[in-house]
Amino acid sequence: MKLYDELAEWWPIMAAPAEYRKEALFFDRLLSGSRKPPPRTVLDLGSGSGNIAFHLKAHYTMTLVDVSPQMLAVSRGVNPECDHLQGDIRTLRLGRTFDAVFVHDAICHMTTESDLRAVMETAFVHCRHGGVALFVPDELRETFVPSTEHGGNDRKDRSLRYVQWTTDPDPSDTTILVDFGILLRDENGDVRVEHERQTHGLFARAVWLRLLRSVGFTASVVSDDRIRDLFLCRRRGSSP
Repeated sequence: MKLYDELAEWWPIMAAPAEYRKEALFFDRLLSGSRKPPPRTVLDLGSGSGNIAFHLKAHYTMTLVDVSPQMLAVSRGVNPECDHLQGDIRTLRLGRTFDAVFVHDAICHMTTESDLRAVMETAFVHCRHGGVALFVPDELRETFVPSTEHGGNDRKDRSLRYVQWTTDPDPSDTTILVDFGILLRDENGDVRVEHERQTHGLFARAVWLRLLRSVGFTASVVSDDRIRDLFLCRRRGSSP
């Protein structure tokens, strides 16, 4: 995907950390209130450009994982204090555990139940006994509504504007389409247009809960002010 490869360097202009502050504070409240004592170490699976970690790192020791080396490079610029590791969140095995595991919208790139379950298993094996995991899908089957969004920012040397169009051509399957139309203006004032189509997964709430429980989590559903379902999970067992 171009957005995570050759266009990754544009992410700080496409979406800055400040745009994620309110959302990140909500995640922080969920994580900090999820166990006693509160989590200290957090594994961020699919950390992307690091905009959420930028806000969470003040309260947690963060380890950030992404499959894209270009996105990790962007995140290192934003979060030089954090550990960054390249890996596929479906198969990653670090051989250590964390107080909490956080999976933001990277989970949307899982388009089959087997891939979705694989990420849940990764979260489970890296979550210490009594620890928590927070999964934040953009959409669920029950709440999905086709939508359009737009955004972008200006910098002294370059600018970006985008339109995002989310549709569901086949409501009988487990995928939706997300089309991005992107205008890029470089330091010379030249403008080019890029189009990217991504296929995202869309699963019912019952599927999420069934899979989370099947890997060993005790799962509960939490809603945020976007009326979006999040899954706050605990790995059963006593905390060491």
